[in-house]
Parts: sequence; C-alpha cells; structure tokens
Amino acid sequence: MLLSAHRLPEGGCLLLWLLPSMLRAQSDGEVRPRSSLCQQSPTKTSCKGAGLHEFPKELGQGIRYLELSNNFIQNLSDSYVPGFGQLEYLDLCSNQLETVLDTALSQLPQLRSLLLGSNRLDRNYRANGRALRLLRNIEELDLSANNLESHMASWYISNLTTLRTLDLSGNKMVRLPAGIFWSTSQLRNLDLSNNYIMEIEEGVFEALEELEVVNLALNSLHCISGFSLTQLRVLNLSHNALELFISEEGAEPYLLQVLDLSYNRLLYFPELPKAHYLTHLNLSNNLIASLLPGSHHPREFALPYEEMLRFNRTLHTVAGLTRVADLDLSNNQLQLFPFPFLRSLGSLHSLSLARNCLRDVAMESLTSSTESSNLSDTPLKHDTLSVRSLDLHDNALRVVPRWFFDSLPQLERIDLGSNSLQPCEGQGGERLSHTPAPGGTCTPFDNAPRLKHLSLHNNNITRLHPYTFNQTWLLSLDLSGNEGLFVSKEALQGLEFSLQKLSLRGNQMDDSKAELPCLHTLKVLDLSGNNLSLLPPGIFCSQLESLDVRNNSLLTLEKLALTSWSHSLKDVSIAGNPFSCCSLAWLDALRAAGVGVRDLDEALCAYQDGSRNFSTKITSSPRWLCPRPKGTGFLALLVVVLSLFFLSSAVCCLLKKGQDSPGGAGLCNNKVGVFPQCPKTEGPGEARPTESITKV
Repeated sequence: MLLSAHRLPEGGCLLLWLLPSMLRAQSDGEVRPRSSLCQQSPTKTSCKGAGLHEFPKELGQGIRYLELSNNFIQNLSDSYVPGFGQLEYLDLCSNQLETVLDTALSQLPQLRSLLLGSNRLDRNYRANGRALRLLRNIEELDLSANNLESHMASWYISNLTTLRTLDLSGNKMVRLPAGIFWSTSQLRNLDLSNNYIMEIEEGVFEALEELEVVNLALNSLHCISGFSLTQLRVLNLSHNALELFISEEGAEPYLLQVLDLSYNRLLYFPELPKAHYLTHLNLSNNLIASLLPGSHHPREFALPYEEMLRFNRTLHTVAGLTRVADLDLSNNQLQLFPFPFLRSLGSLHSLSLARNCLRDVAMESLTSSTESSNLSDTPLKHDTLSVRSLDLHDNALRVVPRWFFDSLPQLERIDLGSNSLQPCEGQGGERLSHTPAPGGTCTPFDNAPRLKHLSLHNNNITRLHPYTFNQTWLLSLDLSGNEGLFVSKEALQGLEFSLQKLSLRGNQMDDSKAELPCLHTLKVLDLSGNNLSLLPPGIFCSQLESLDVRNNSLLTLEKLALTSWSHSLKDVSIAGNPFSCCSLAWLDALRAAGVGVRDLDEALCAYQDGSRNFSTKITSSPRWLCPRPKGTGFLALLVVVLSLFFLSSAVCCLLKKGQDSPGGAGLCNNKVGVFPQCPKTEGPGEARPTESITKV
C-alpha cells in the first residue's frame, strides 16, 4: 500500500516484478543444476563440478548413469532419489558426504556401481554401513580416501555378497583381521593400496576363491610367508618394507601372471617355485646382491622372523619360471651378470639390470658364492639367452666381450649408457678380419646383424674408429654425452642405408670432429650442445624429418641442406646459436616449406650498431637494423625522382582533360620546374593557328 502512495520511476514496477523470480532462481540454483552445467542424454547425466550442494531434482526419468563427483553434497536422503529407480551407476566421489540414509538406497534396487571415494564416511559409519546392506545387486564399491580404519571398512562391506570390485585405498587401515572379507566371497578385484597395513592375519583371503587382482602397494608390510593365493593373477606389493617373500608349498600351481615387488628391502630373489604362468616380474629398487642359490648377502643380517628358520636358500628358485618375459632387476646391488640364473628363463624377452654394481660380464659359479668363473675371454657355447631388450645403463662396465653378444643372438636393443666402454675398430676396408685381443680394453660392436638400437651415451668415449658398427645395421644410435668425441670419416661406414636416428648431443664437437658419411636413411638427427659452425656435409644427402641444432656456433643454415630437405623436413630446433640478423634467408626458406621451428620464440640473432654488438629475438623482425649495401642510396634517390616525374605528368594530363571539358578551369600557365608544359588552349577572341595538313 505504501508503494501506491508514490509514483515509481518508469520501469520500477518491472524490476520489482522480476525480483521474486530472481531470488527463487538463485535459491533453486543450489538444488537444481542449470542445464548448461550438466551434460544429459536419455540414459546418462553428468553434473561433475556443477557446484551442487544437494542431490539434483528433476533430471528426467530412466537415467541409468549419474555422475555427481566434485560437488559439495553432504547428505544422500530419500527426498531426492524418487524417479531414479532405474539407476545402475552413481558417482559421488570428491564431495562432502557424511550421511547415507537407508531409505534413499532402498529406492535404488538396480544400483550396481556406487563410487563414494574422497568423502567423510568415517563419520556416521554405523548408520551408513546399515544403509549399504540394502544394495542387493551392488558389484562395484569405491570407499577410497574416507579416513576409514579397519573396523569401519569391515562394517561397510559386511553382507555385500554380490560385490566384485572393492576399492579401500587411501584410508587408515593398519591391519587386516581374519574375518574382514568373509561376506564378500565373489570379490575379484581388491585395492588396499596407500594404507598403513602392517599385519595380515592368517586366513584373511581364504573365503575369496575368485580373487584375481590384489593391490597392496604403499603399505608397511615387512614379511610375506606362506603365500597361498594360487588363483591370484595380479599382485602388487611395491613400496612396502618387505625383506622376505616365501610362497607356500603345495601340489597346485600358482596362476600368478604379474608380480610387482619393487621398492622393498629384499635381499634375495623371492621363492616362487611353482609360478609357471608368471610373465612379468618387477624386483627393481631392492637390495639383491646375487641371484645365485645358496649365496650370502654381503650385508646380510639376522632377520627377526621365524620363517627364516625354514627358508631353504639352496632351492633353485627359477625352476618353474619358464614363461617370464619381462624381468626388472634395476637398482639393486648385483656385481656380476647372472648368466646361470637367466639360462632357465627360456621366454625372457626384456631384462633390466640398470643402476646396479656390474663391473664385469662374467659367469657366477654354480657351487660357491665366493668363486666366479671369469669368462671375459671365453665364448659361451650353450648359455644363449632369448633376450631382445637389455638395459645395462648406469653400471661400471669397462669391457663387454664378443662372446657376450654371441650369447644373446636375439638381442635387438641394448642400453649401455653411463658406463666406461670404448668401442673397438671394426672389420672393413682392407681388413678382412678383426678380433679384439684377449684381455683387450675395447668392446666390439660390429657384426651384430640383429642389433637395431644401441645407446652409448655418457661413456667418456673419445674416438670412434673406422667401421665401428660395420655389418650391424643399426636403426638408432645414441652417442650423446661423450665430451670431446672424435668421429672419424669412416666410423659410421656400414650404416649408410640403415641408420634412421642419430644423437650426438652434448659432445662439444667442432667441425673437424664430426665427419659423417652420406647417411641416406637418416630421419632424426640431434646435434645440439656442440661447437659446430657448419653442418656436417655428409647429412645433406639424407631425408631428414627432425633436426636439433640448439646451442652450437651456427651463423646460418646452409642453402644446400635446406634444398636437400625441402620435401622431408618437418621440424627443427635452433635456439642458442649466434645467427646473424642480416642473414635470415634460411628462416624464410623454412617457413616457406612449412617446417615447424619448435623454439622460434627462444631463438636470438646478432646485429651491429656502430661499434657495439647486440642480440634480439628473431621473431622481432630485426632485419631493418641491418646496414644497406653500397650504392643502394643513389638507387633509392633515382627511384624517388622518377616516381615524382611520372606522377606530375599524370596530374598535368588529368588537368588538361578537365580544362577541355565544359566549365573546366585553365591552369596550364603554371609551370612546374623542368616538367613539360601543357599545350596552350585557345582563349576567347583569339585566332586559331593555321594547321598544316599534309596529304598523302
């Protein structure tokens, strides 16, 4: 009534009429998501990160897949779930969920996947656990990162008899009590990683006869004894504190295929005598010093476990590992290459012994831990391995004898980086045969026809002799990090029609130390981190696709090279060179050919202003700073004079045409410098001059 006593400004009524609607819309925004924040289809709706504080309403009937992760929902009550009776998948991860009412879950009879990770379900866990028991068809449950202790987790999963996948990672569980999984007998996939588990009581997994995948990584386990999960296929025990792993003796073989024991404290190879199906075994980052059965660890100490009394170290632990294809023993304390141990692994294709203490390629004795039969000069006739990929980087190897490669006839890739190897001169040219002298200090890399990928980075190699890789047919070769390396003209002979990738990065080579042959098949070349002022001519005949010349002494890129690569080159890296701002035609050529310059914004060029030198970004178009060649000043002046002459002539002609037309103004008496005068027009009363006509 007060409003009617005063005249409101025009439009005020409209504002007051809209105000209640705006307030209602603002209040409803916390409950009902705007359509723009949710992606909807007939059966799927995603409101991820929509800023919701409550379960959304009126999303439509028949939805089966609903994603509500990354919101602010605190309660799941019965007032919001009517109409979702067909829901099969519900994701409520990363909310603030504390309460789940049984009356709400009772209205979701078809729910099969419930994801509740990263919430606050440690609160009200008893009531919430009773609510979860109403999910009669649940198959997947995520309770990760909810601050759950062992008894809370046990309460949540009790009576979930249909559960197949359970995620309890990222909680605060310290132990696994014996009866925690009794009611989840159909469980197949169990994730217990990133907890504080120190103890697993005997019989914990007995009821889980269908269990196939277990993840116990990132816990605090010290000992695994009597391992009896024969049906298990994948087991991850990485990032624990394991010092012992012993499987249980039995008639039934293990079905285990993948075992990860990396980042532990194992002193010995794990006891897996009947793991006939194991294909991937990761033992990296442990304390294993020898793989020889019966050997003693040089730093061995008395382990405080009763199981050590029945630990039979004389058992040949690899007798049943006939299918292992991938073995990772990197970052241990091995000192000798374990040929006898690996001989039983007939299916081994990938082997990593990187970051160990390997000094010699020798054969460990089968009878004594202190004896070793040094066969650096003697070829092995029967100890051949099926390894195709071998990683030996970061060791202390000084020599790899020829018989080593003969013992690896299937070898295709080897990484020998960060050792102290010097390549031998290979056979070629007039030398019909070449065999390194016994006890030599170099390693032969020629005549290995199956070897395709070789890395010799950071070996302090000072010189590559002629025919180093002859008859080896390498596809990729890494010689980076060998400061002062000299590559003789014939060093890469034999690789002209095979080598596709070559790295000479960081060798501080000048032009005289990089004498490359014509590498016809080369596609990727890394010359960064050297002192080259010119590109090696031998690469001009290749069909390069990628070139890295960063941090050299290049003033320009040769026209011949760019012409040769005009149809093949795709990208280059050029920063860190003292390019001349006044000689950037090569950059224009690259752009014209559509070549991508990956670090163009970082590239600089140099120019001179007076007696001082400056540098600027190539992208700043610095060519206007460059001095003009002699004679260009007179030429520019001549061009200006001629332009003015023709312009004035054109203006006069236009004015004459305008004067001849009716009403035109006569301005031709105005003379301008030396320019030709316009013909004098006939004025009023003036006699027209007699025209002389010549008849033909």
